[in-house]
Formats: sequence, C-alpha cells, structure tokens
Amino acid sequence: MTTAAEHPRSSFASVIEFVLMLAAAVVLATLLRTFVVEPFRIPSGSMIPAIEIGDQVIVNKFVYRFGTPRYGDVVILDDPTGETPMLIKRVIAVGGQSVDVRDGKVWVDGEALTEPYTYGQPNLPGSVTLPITLPADTVWVMGDNRMHSKDSRWLGPQPFSAVHGRAFVTYWPPGRLGPLK
Repeated sequence: MTTAAEHPRSSFASVIEFVLMLAAAVVLATLLRTFVVEPFRIPSGSMIPAIEIGDQVIVNKFVYRFGTPRYGDVVILDDPTGETPMLIKRVIAVGGQSVDVRDGKVWVDGEALTEPYTYGQPNLPGSVTLPITLPADTVWVMGDNRMHSKDSRWLGPQPFSAVHGRAFVTYWPPGRLGPLK
C-alpha cells in the first residue's frame, strides 16, 4: 500500500487546484450578489434618521421572487430620472390602493397613516396629481425624511419591476449596525 507521502503532488496540480477553488469562490460570490443579497451604500439623506448618508445596508434580492413589497418595506429601486443608479425608499402603498397627501398626512385608502419613522415631519404634496389609485404591479414609495426626498410625490407610482430588493440591515458604520424598521 502506498501513502500520499510516497506520491508527492506536483506543483502544477496544486496551482490548478488553487485556481479552480478561487474561480468557484468568485462564481459563488457573484451568484449570491446577483440573486440573493447585495450591499448598498446610501447616496442621499432621504431616509434620515433611520438611514444616514454613507450608511451601508444589505439588500435581500431574493425576497420578492416569491412575494411582493408590503407597506413599510424599505426597498432599493431604479432611479427613473437617472440622477443616481438607485434610490432607497419606504413602501407606502401598492397596486390597487389609493394615495393622497393632505393636512400634512399621507392617506391610503381613506385612512391617515401613522408614521413614527418620519419623526413628525409634515407631508407635502409634490407634482403628481393626488389622490391617485395605483395601477397593478406598482408601488408608491416615500423617503422618511419627507422634506428632502425625491419620491413618488414627484416620480409617481413605480413599477414593481424597478424594485431590486428589500434592505433589512445596516452593517456600516459599526455604530449603526442593526435591523431596519
């Protein structure tokens, strides 16, 4: 019987094994980032104080493959204006619901929302004519920092296809580590 020590591995075989393992790791990491989770750096102050400029969050890109956004989800979506690659906003309403902004409050299906995440900031209408009933397969999104947010009040309902995933945790900076609410 021979042992591994009697048949030393060639340097070439070790290099090939290392290259194959490295390639497999890169492919796996790329697949995870493309289809499951992805880090995202916050470009604006539209979600202050829940999420600050420069915070980094993890986005679950898998969650909406089997479901749809719900009220309160913090989502990453395409910027329809092209000013930034992506926006981060909170889902306020979904297709079929009606939205209005009046008396400093957001109203969905005739009921004023209780929105503790805005810390009492007033809600002002934008350029979109309200009230509006959202078409199917769309979402109405708004930033928590209502006085400084380019959101559905100006952009209108956003197609569900523009939503890339749900942000669920802040991981950077370490002092702000925690789940998003």
